[in-house]
Amino acid sequence: GQSRGAPPQPCPPQARLSPVEDEPSWGPHRLALLVPFRERFEELLAFVPYMHRFLSKKRIRHHIFILNQVDHFRFNRASLINVGFLESGNDTDYIAMHDVDLLPLNEQLDYSFPEAGPFHVASPELHPLYHYKTYVGGILLLTKQHYEMCNGMSNRFWGWGREDDEFYRRIKGAGLQVRRPSGITTGYETFEHLHDPAWRKRDQKRIAAQKQEQFKVDREGGLNNVRYRIESRTALSVAGAPCTVLNILLDCDTSETPWCTFG
Repeated sequence: GQSRGAPPQPCPPQARLSPVEDEPSWGPHRLALLVPFRERFEELLAFVPYMHRFLSKKRIRHHIFILNQVDHFRFNRASLINVGFLESGNDTDYIAMHDVDLLPLNEQLDYSFPEAGPFHVASPELHPLYHYKTYVGGILLLTKQHYEMCNGMSNRFWGWGREDDEFYRRIKGAGLQVRRPSGITTGYETFEHLHDPAWRKRDQKRIAAQKQEQFKVDREGGLNNVRYRIESRTALSVAGAPCTVLNILLDCDTSETPWCTFG
């Protein structure tokens, strides 16, 4: 937009998104924000800068991990979270299992260290879509110690849905109590849900034994047997907000879970 021959003008400096995280007021804990992902780039471009600003304003030290499934199997949200947990490093001591299409609108929502037990930010009283009392999806915070007590999530859930319901049973089986927000008065307007079902069809197909399997508790697998390879690890900045993208190749034993493919 400069006229020909005019001296070049410097670009305006980009505004800082947050104060320095090593200030004492930020506290001792650091959150690994684990975001299972596949091909929803418009949502990602909105999510990363929004969440970085939201958490920075609350002085929550954090690292955003985009867990990008790049294999040819069906989407496996639970396995991606297991991988994100294992790859998140020792500088984080708690996690948020966070959907990419759910943005918190109320600044009173608590993302701090959930020392007393799993904290379900997107509670049934607040989530715009899911209102049953055992729901723990959307946004769930756990200390790394508590996630390990549950042996993570089951790796048997390929396709959309049900892995959160199984994880609720793991939480109870580990002797943990799910806590939820109190004093939030914004109801179902507490979050913005970016998902457009007309454009983003969910893989809800149930194949053969998967129909019965989806209601079972997996007492064997989880963190201890997730099979994967990291194809690449890339540090990115989205509109000035930092994140790490892990391109993840999951593996599937088709004799155990033949429904991991559409074949």
